[in-house]
Amino acid sequence: MPQQLTSTRDSMICGTDEAGRGPIAGPVVAAAVILDPNNPIEGINDSKKLSEKKRLALSEEIKQKALYWAIAQCDAEEIDRINILQASLTAMKRAVEALGIKPEKVLVDGNCVPKLQVPAEAVVGGDALHACIGAASILAKVERDRQMLAWHEVYPQYDFAKHKAYPTPAHLEALRTHGVCPIHRKSFRPVMRVLAAQAAAQAAQD
Repeated sequence: MPQQLTSTRDSMICGTDEAGRGPIAGPVVAAAVILDPNNPIEGINDSKKLSEKKRLALSEEIKQKALYWAIAQCDAEEIDRINILQASLTAMKRAVEALGIKPEKVLVDGNCVPKLQVPAEAVVGGDALHACIGAASILAKVERDRQMLAWHEVYPQYDFAKHKAYPTPAHLEALRTHGVCPIHRKSFRPVMRVLAAQAAAQAAQD
């Protein structure tokens, strides 16, 4: 039987979460959601515990039934400039600020909170504990996966559609074979290694 997540009595409680901290290419995407306590959604959970089909269905239902929702992101270039933790917090801050309304409080998945103009609380494992955070995790995951499918059409040699840019053995092999593409995160170690090898090979030819 699915775990019953906590719903908040105050309808202006916002949940926020991100997707894409671990991949070595593409954006980190965040979502912010204020659910409607009078219009409950069954089946919300940590997005990683749901099938792709279930995530897609819930994403559409959340967008239809939530009081407010927003999605924001930081692309690879910004991740390289400010680091992945700060990029994740920045994306969540942008999502909360894009809601169009100021929440009473923000519940943030994890152990850090972005700098917000409203009270915020970090909740470790919050996407499996609070429905609003779980809903945000679903929206963020679905949107990031959608973008990686689109990037697969641009750079099919990396097979982003399959691994969504996580550093799987197949992705790392493709990275070594084809080199770094514009959406790879150049500050991430596997990408840095390939860039260093390319630079060394170029220097040997000069």
